[in-house]
Amino acid sequence: MPFGIQPIHIIIVIAVAFLLFGGSKLPEMGRSLGKTITEFRKGTKEAAEGFKTEVAGNNSAAVPLAVSALASSPAPAAERAFSPAGNFCIQCGSTNLPEARFCGSCGAKLPEKNS
Repeated sequence: MPFGIQPIHIIIVIAVAFLLFGGSKLPEMGRSLGKTITEFRKGTKEAAEGFKTEVAGNNSAAVPLAVSALASSPAPAAERAFSPAGNFCIQCGSTNLPEARFCGSCGAKLPEKNS
C-alpha cells in the first residue's frame, strides 16, 4: 500500500473517526472528501493541459526563429556559438557577451564553452 499504510492502520483511523464524529457525520465527511479529491484532480488536469498548451505555443514560435537564425548565417552553429565576439543564442540568434550564461534577448541558457 502507498506510504507504508497497512490495512490495520486504515481500520484504526476509521474507528477513531467513528468515535470522534459519530456514525451520522461519517458519510457526509466521506462525500466532502470525495468532492475535494475530484476538484483537486480536475484542477491539476486543467493546469497540466494549460501548461502543455503554453509550451506547445512557445515551441512553435521559437523553432522558426532558431531555424531562420541558423539558416541566415553562413557559419555553422558550433562556430557561431563560441566566436570571440561573444556567444550566439541558439534560440533567437542574438549576440551575447562571451561570459554570459543566459541570452540577453530571450533568456535561453547559452551553451557552455569547452576550454
